[in-house]
Amino acid sequence: MQHKSVLVTGGAGFIGGHIAERLAGDNQVAILDIRPEQPAPGVDGIEGDIRDEDTVEATMQDVDVVFHEAAMVSVAESVAKPKESHAINATGTLNILEAARQHDARVVLASSAAIYGDPEETPVPETHPLDPTSPYGLDKLATDHYARLYDDLYDLETAALRYFNVYGPGQTGGDYAGVIEVFLEQARNGDPITVHGDGTQTRDFVHVDDVVRANLLAAETDSVGRAFNVGTGESVTIKRLAELIRDAVDSDSEIVHAEPREGDIQHSCADITRAQEELGYDPDIGLKEGLQTLIESR
Repeated sequence: MQHKSVLVTGGAGFIGGHIAERLAGDNQVAILDIRPEQPAPGVDGIEGDIRDEDTVEATMQDVDVVFHEAAMVSVAESVAKPKESHAINATGTLNILEAARQHDARVVLASSAAIYGDPEETPVPETHPLDPTSPYGLDKLATDHYARLYDDLYDLETAALRYFNVYGPGQTGGDYAGVIEVFLEQARNGDPITVHGDGTQTRDFVHVDDVVRANLLAAETDSVGRAFNVGTGESVTIKRLAELIRDAVDSDSEIVHAEPREGDIQHSCADITRAQEELGYDPDIGLKEGLQTLIESR
């Protein structure tokens, strides 16, 4: 992707920051974030909140493509603050779509595997029933539908990327992707590695470099108005993840268990067939290799 005017919402965050950095140099890139400190070289930082319609409208001028990553990303926080989660994740996204409609900018937005709820089958295809178990998942379901509705109603080119568990350099602790960072820190310090629940939960961990690749493909695909799973098609138990991390840093940390997290699901794994066939997406980075990139980046 070259010679485009690009806006990345949440561009000071984990995934948004990687997207902005990848596009800088070949494109005119700006980030919109409530804390846009120290953007990547060649990236303009704009301070603002996606809940503010005037701010969103002003930043959308002459933009070709929007990568919409701004969100409240914690399931647990959404359970504690459902109204705030809705305001950021649902209403904020509607502001982005409406401004993009006015300025004819393509929107590639971050949806989530959380919209599936507790899957009836794995790997989970995009046609799976949508039954979220948390306010976060419900908000992401609304944004996913809105994106495709705006394509149908207004001819706005959109793609909704249903991320599974994204990890990689630059991430901080959080839910089941940020847990990798938490486990790494615990293992390095020789502290107990704390697994919520019995550890048999499974997750599909996808490296941020592969997620960035999916975003760039979605920005140029002809398959607009569609939703795509972005994962690896493989899953690992959380207990096995803890063991892999402990081995990778040669730690003797004990693995201990804590109470399960509210709103959590048991199993998750992406069926990425649609993304492979329509976007040309194929993940390149396996979990062991990805963990090594984290260790080497510290």
